[in-house]
Amino acid sequence: MMGKRGVVWKTPDITADGLKMFACVCMLIRTIGIVVIEKGMIHLDTYTQESLNQAMAQDSRLMTLAGLGSVFQLVGGMALPIFAFLLVEGIRNTSDYKKYLITMLFTAFFSEIPYDLAMSGKVLDFSAQNGLFTMSICLILLKCLELTENIKGAAGGLVKLLEILATVLWTNILRSEYGLCMVLLTAIFYLLYTRNVMKTILGGLVSLMYVTGPLAFYELWCYNGERKDRINKYVYYAVYPVSLLVLFIVVQVLNF
Repeated sequence: MMGKRGVVWKTPDITADGLKMFACVCMLIRTIGIVVIEKGMIHLDTYTQESLNQAMAQDSRLMTLAGLGSVFQLVGGMALPIFAFLLVEGIRNTSDYKKYLITMLFTAFFSEIPYDLAMSGKVLDFSAQNGLFTMSICLILLKCLELTENIKGAAGGLVKLLEILATVLWTNILRSEYGLCMVLLTAIFYLLYTRNVMKTILGGLVSLMYVTGPLAFYELWCYNGERKDRINKYVYYAVYPVSLLVLFIVVQVLNF
């Protein structure tokens, strides 16, 4: 694209490593907003919506903190389309699907206690599960879609729809984070893999569930297909449980 005085404007090249870093940072910001600001400083769980509105009307500091927490969550919304996209890229490029799935599942189980501590203050809380369980289920969906890829026509469409609906139901029963949005995005990115415009439109609409999700599609359009990691892939797996545990400890130590 030519700008003024013949300057050429070029979109940046973003590698898979860059997408992972961006998504992890966005998710970390969201987690800080929930664990430190909303649960640690505001004690949001102790309010009803009405009592919170009344408290904010009387306390400008509380209003500022609530606004900041909301902004942090909005930033985190940009991570979901990228994680869904990376799941599809991962399954299309992995040489060992079983190892990929087992690693994701292991990290999900390992993250559950830090997640429960950070979100509810309990060692085990079965009312909700962390988002890595949703990502693990999405990996199983992707394998199912891959195995039924050769079924064409109406029968193929029906099979794929049933697979997606079953996955949505599974995440709802498990009560894992990001369920519906993550499942739909993963399916869209896989089924419309080569149809960039269509998957951007549909993916953007679905990601509006988290308001800022469509903004992530700029990074996805800049993806150059390069998958060489500058950071060991297991570091990314460790970021989620470690950050949850550290933030929980911070809240306990500072005792807001």
